[in-house]
Amino acid sequence: TGMRLSECAQLELGDVFVVGRKTRAVIRSGKGGRYREVPLNSLVCQAIEEWLAERKEKYKGRAPATALFLNPQGKAMLPNSIYEVIRKIGRDCGLELSPHTLRHTCLTALIRKQNDVVLVADIAGHRSLNTTKRYTLPSVADKAKALEGLLEV
Repeated sequence: TGMRLSECAQLELGDVFVVGRKTRAVIRSGKGGRYREVPLNSLVCQAIEEWLAERKEKYKGRAPATALFLNPQGKAMLPNSIYEVIRKIGRDCGLELSPHTLRHTCLTALIRKQNDVVLVADIAGHRSLNTTKRYTLPSVADKAKALEGLLEV
């Protein structure tokens, strides 16, 4: 989704809509206290539905917190716990991962798929387009491809 770690940690069950036409996550208090809604694609909806089923079974007979993501005790996961889970998943795959790396990758991919920078800024919760423009900067590979393209006639 490209959301910030703190925004992810603040998600409550009532903030996520995975069924119907308008699937989305509601960010009630993003950076600067700003509200926004982030659309969820079908893969994210499927993953959340699976987690909700697992969550229901895992905490059956208990009264867990209303947070979307819970620790083993049934309390809301703190941002540093989510951070460590993502780092561990990355290590298990041989990658250096962090929540910000995932956010950066998502936003860069949106830009590279020719989405409008204003749209990407809205999804990211950026107040300024200058912040989003960082994701439009060409990589070394982009520059090399452009120069190789000169050889094609």
